[in-house]
Amino acid sequence: MLELLINTAYANTAAPTTQSTFMNLLLPVAFFAIFYFLIIRPQSKRNKQHKAMVDGLTVGNEVVFAGGLIGRIKKVEGDYAVITLNDNTEVKIQRASVLMVLPAGTIDNI
Repeated sequence: MLELLINTAYANTAAPTTQSTFMNLLLPVAFFAIFYFLIIRPQSKRNKQHKAMVDGLTVGNEVVFAGGLIGRIKKVEGDYAVITLNDNTEVKIQRASVLMVLPAGTIDNI
């Protein structure tokens, strides 16, 4: 009964198309190149800039760190820095959490 409702299927008799090895490798290489130039390279460039900024932190720099607080570096101790938030509040933070160094005198104007 089911055979009456299903039409007969015929195989395609056209010759199969073949791709060269070059074309098979071109697409993954192109995807990797796009991925590299749009994602990997800019990210590594930002990481290098951030590392250089963190390595260049010195006493007296005015910084913004990951918590959004702004302060002046009072002391640098290895991977940590002591930040003065106002006249009597000091906080010890990881140097890697510093997002940016502000121009001198910025805190005094806030």
